[in-house]
Amino acid sequence: MRAVRVHEVGGPEVLRVDDIEVPEPGPGEIRVRIEAAGVNFIDTYHREGKYPLELPATIGGEGGGVVDAVGRDVPALSEGDRVAFAGPRGSYAEMVVVPAGAVVPVPADVEVRTAAAALLQGMTAHYLVHDTYPVGAGDTRHPRPDIAPSARGSDPSTVLVHAAAGGVGHLLTQMCKLLGARVIATCGTQEKADLVRGFGADEVVIYTEESFTEAVARFTDGRGADVVFDGVGKATFLDGLTCLRPRGMMVLYGQSSGEADPLDPQELNRRGSLFLTRPNLAHYVAEREELERRASDLFGWIAKGAIEVRIDRTFPLEEAAEAHRYLEGRKTLGKVLLIP
Repeated sequence: MRAVRVHEVGGPEVLRVDDIEVPEPGPGEIRVRIEAAGVNFIDTYHREGKYPLELPATIGGEGGGVVDAVGRDVPALSEGDRVAFAGPRGSYAEMVVVPAGAVVPVPADVEVRTAAAALLQGMTAHYLVHDTYPVGAGDTRHPRPDIAPSARGSDPSTVLVHAAAGGVGHLLTQMCKLLGARVIATCGTQEKADLVRGFGADEVVIYTEESFTEAVARFTDGRGADVVFDGVGKATFLDGLTCLRPRGMMVLYGQSSGEADPLDPQELNRRGSLFLTRPNLAHYVAEREELERRASDLFGWIAKGAIEVRIDRTFPLEEAAEAHRYLEGRKTLGKVLLIP
């Protein structure tokens, strides 16, 4: 079978399509014939060696397809079942062996390609807005200090979503709106701004044309946002702290522009007793119940049309390097997929 592998770390050019042996599932494992593999920034970190792997390595941590073979001690799955997964590595291939407990069934009213496009980033958005900082029509997690206790929680969460036209961003924006929050979104072009408004953003900042810190101050009458969801990292992190109200929360969940600069914890005090967290999806789907709940909510919203999953571009497996260049060039208007 064909698989995209990294033999040495580096730029997109190190991605190579190899012919390798078809893997066999062991106890508790299944083999999935991949119909679509998600292309994500973590794949570029593996390729560059930021997250070291034993080489040669088949990369890709998100995919959807059909169960092709079942190992021993897997009672709940059968050949032909439609499944998706986010986490196990090796999806840049025609087939991959994964733990049976890591996959979720794809409902009949959701396309496998859509499930592959949505699962990793959709569950990321899900845990961010439900657990890391629960947003909603009445924000009660960190009550406003400037109003009476009896009135606290009556205002909707005001959230700042960076890179709102991207893979996580466009789902995050929609989930925030489903939960009743007010969304201030940033993006880099007018085309992306139009797209983000279509996803429900209340205010959109084109950061190449104006300062997002000044825009947030204007949109909030100087109060600041309750929470910043930042998957960009280095280019936005420190300025994002300026956008928060006292006791607001910075949620740094990614680093598409590079690792955020080091921060003296005293800076959180100076800026208003801020909260800072660096979450990871794996810690929010550590239990099978969590994985199933997040996937079920996500697929349910997709099936009902409450959330749109935008697939921006698809690339054949042989063009994995070009897919990485496209992703890293910040050109995306939604999700990028590889199709074996």
